[in-house]
Amino acid sequence: MRLTSTNRKIVGASSDALNSRKLQNQKQKASHTMLLLDKILKPATVAVSVVTLLALSVPVQAGDYETRVVADGLTRPTGIVAGGNRTLYITQLPTPGVPGPMGGQNTVDRIKLGSGKIQNLTTGEPEPTNLALSKKGELYWTCKSAGVILERNHKGEVSLFLGGLSKPSGIAVDRWGFLYFTQVPTPGVNGPNGGTNSVNVSDGVDINVLTLGEPEPTDITVSRNGTAYWTCKSAGVILCRTADGTVSLLLKDLSKPTGIALDQRRHILYFTEVPTPGVNGANGGANKVSAFDLKTGELELVNAGDPEPTDITVAPNGSVFWTCTSAGVIVQARDAREHCDWNGLD
Repeated sequence: MRLTSTNRKIVGASSDALNSRKLQNQKQKASHTMLLLDKILKPATVAVSVVTLLALSVPVQAGDYETRVVADGLTRPTGIVAGGNRTLYITQLPTPGVPGPMGGQNTVDRIKLGSGKIQNLTTGEPEPTNLALSKKGELYWTCKSAGVILERNHKGEVSLFLGGLSKPSGIAVDRWGFLYFTQVPTPGVNGPNGGTNSVNVSDGVDINVLTLGEPEPTDITVSRNGTAYWTCKSAGVILCRTADGTVSLLLKDLSKPTGIALDQRRHILYFTEVPTPGVNGANGGANKVSAFDLKTGELELVNAGDPEPTDITVAPNGSVFWTCTSAGVIVQARDAREHCDWNGLD
């Protein structure tokens, strides 16, 4: 489905109009949801600027993952989220920052893995970046240059969820339906030097700031118990914030960590590193995909040499997928130790 002219007008509306777009519909649920927010969102007890460096320093080991390409011929695929075991949602950004009326061809699409069928959901947004999918089937994505988060309901209707944002980037939704997202208006600049980047959570009415002043919070994921994890690209770290508000460093000394996703069942955090975008391993590229076991602290290599592993997602059955932006493909990985065939992971 393509965005209607009404929806395109929403993207270009003023911040006041954007913020009020869903206010009336959200007010009834706001009192209930904000009670939950009060329970799970406490003031951060550790400031990001002075966070104690307690990263688990475990060497990367040789991986036991196998990979295959499940979709090709794409045009700069960027964001990705699994919609069950056989469905993927992706964004494609051939013309980042350019809206449809000016020749932009960016899309949000759905891929059926069994048939390989690709269905277009929207076309013409200036920069649909990362995606999140709720338990009820609502699909959300950040539109970075437009400063909005859009929502597509189970009927296929696209509307504004939040507007008036500043370069929204990463996005995730928790089991209560709260939306976590990052804003990166000053990439690479930390708070003491004037940076205004932030990590936030919202119910569609109110926005709560979880952290402020990190140099580049890029992508985010959240666990069932409300712990959020995000990559900070320029700082080369992954941070986490527990439900009680404690912010700490999980991993450091990374090389441009970008996409991040959590296997909720196995408690494994997957993330991508993209220090050499567009350069494959054979030509000196150092990009890789890794898995970090939150229970054991083991850091394992999943794949190395991909030219541009951007965003990553985990299906309910544990299958891992990531977009390779410059190659125009989606890669699937399976853990060979799980003793299941490719068909079982489709």
